[in-house]
Amino acid sequence: MMDDGVFLPRDLPLWLDAKPYLDVRNNDEHTIVAYGLARALLAETPEADESVVLPAILLHDVGWKRIDPELLLLAIGRNPTRKDLVRDHEVHGVEIAREILEKHRPKGVDIDSVLAIIDGHDTTKQARSINDAVMKDADKGWRATPHGMRTICGWYDTDLATHIETLRQVSNPYMLTPAGRAIAEGMCAAVTAELQIGTYMGGPSHD
Repeated sequence: MMDDGVFLPRDLPLWLDAKPYLDVRNNDEHTIVAYGLARALLAETPEADESVVLPAILLHDVGWKRIDPELLLLAIGRNPTRKDLVRDHEVHGVEIAREILEKHRPKGVDIDSVLAIIDGHDTTKQARSINDAVMKDADKGWRATPHGMRTICGWYDTDLATHIETLRQVSNPYMLTPAGRAIAEGMCAAVTAELQIGTYMGGPSHD
């Protein structure tokens, strides 16, 4: 059972130093939600190491701060034209995360192991370890959370039904752990059902 706070006390100093790097492309909010999702995934994946996964998910996107904000939406989405920027943010992210981790040296955290899964978290699609798989699932699984759905629909001015169909065709098949797949599919199924409430209740559906 989780406590009332999202972040573990060990990771709060990391969050405070990471926060100034996360104020682009909703990365600050994304990080909070993805961290919470990572904790849920870890509870179902006991072979993974939370002391690697949680600092990594907290720091994985700090590198976007060094990318021109005018170019951010060109690096993501259905048909990205600047995939090089995805790799650039990983490289920058490792540099920034190393500075933060070496400043605080959180007890029990293997800094090199954390940096190893920040490096390549988007550009390597297959899991290189169970820790990498859980971190990737927390990152990508955010797209299926209510917060992720609202955010992404706002970026691309699309509707929930279209977004969910994209997730089912593109994202969810690439979730790497049984827990990740179950959580993502469950959230998509629940929102799909919500969209049809009006149909079955005899009123207008939600959008």
